Amino acid sequence: MMQSIVIMGVAGCGKSSLGAAVSRATGLPLVEGDDHHSAANRDKMGRGVPLTDADRDGWLTTLCEQLRSHPQGVVLTCSALKAAYRARLRQATPGLRFVFMAIGLEQALQRVAARAHAHFFSTALVDNQFTTLEDPSGEPGVLQVDAMAPLAQLQIEVTQWLLNHKEPV
Repeated sequence: MMQSIVIMGVAGCGKSSLGAAVSRATGLPLVEGDDHHSAANRDKMGRGVPLTDADRDGWLTTLCEQLRSHPQGVVLTCSALKAAYRARLRQATPGLRFVFMAIGLEQALQRVAARAHAHFFSTALVDNQFTTLEDPSGEPGVLQVDAMAPLAQLQIEVTQWLLNHKEPV
C-alpha cells in the first residue's frame, strides 16, 4: 500500500506539475489543493491580499477530509507553509509524508508571473509566501527536493522515496 503524500512549497515551486507526475507514476489519485479554496480566498489572493490563518482554516479542514477519504493513499498538492498546517494534515492520516519543493524567491516570482494568465495567484503574494514559510527540514517524513530540477528527475526521486520508505513516521 502506498502512503499519502503532500507536495508542498511556496507558490510557483511546481507543486501541481510534480503532484500530477507522481500521481501518474504511482496510480494514486491527485487532489489539487488550490481547487478547494473558497471563492473568497481566491478573490483575496487574486487581489494580492495574503490569506490569514482564519482564511486557511476551512481550506485545511477540507484538505484533511480529502486525505481521510482516500485511505489507500493520495497525492495532495498544498502549500503547507506553516508547521501547524502540516501537523493538522498529519493528524488526518497516519504516516503522511511531505515533499518540500525548495526554490528561490526570484525563480518563484518568474514562474508565478509566467502563469498569471491562467492562475488566480498574484505575484504580489510571492514575498509573503517566503515570509510565512516555516522550513520543514528536520520534521519526520519530509523529503526536500530542488524545485528547479527537471520534472522527470523529481518524479523518479519522489516515487523511489515513497517505495523505499514504507514504514510509518
